[in-house]
Amino acid sequence: MYALKFLRRENDLNKVIKSQKRDRSKLKILFISLWDDWSLKLVEALKEKYGSSTEGERLFIVDSFSMPHSFVIYGTSSVPQLVALNRDKVTVEARLPVIYHNLLPTKSKKYGSRI
Repeated sequence: MYALKFLRRENDLNKVIKSQKRDRSKLKILFISLWDDWSLKLVEALKEKYGSSTEGERLFIVDSFSMPHSFVIYGTSSVPQLVALNRDKVTVEARLPVIYHNLLPTKSKKYGSRI
């Protein structure tokens, strides 16, 4: 279960990262683009599954249009890209099937089963 949070300003992402470094909490950042069909379909599936849930692991969604400079932080050159921040480890994943598997692990006829 994920709690979706759409970030609109780069300062917000900086605060999230700074807070994570301080309290070592788990969170994920999904980098997307409004012009990428795969990104849009993924966000649509996430909204459909998790809706406005406030419980669960935090998943921050960063859009390239509103926050272009944020993509430099983790060297994002393709979208979608998932960055997982754990206690002392940062994992970057750009392969779409793996991103779907991590974020939408249940079987779904509409989006494929465990792509």
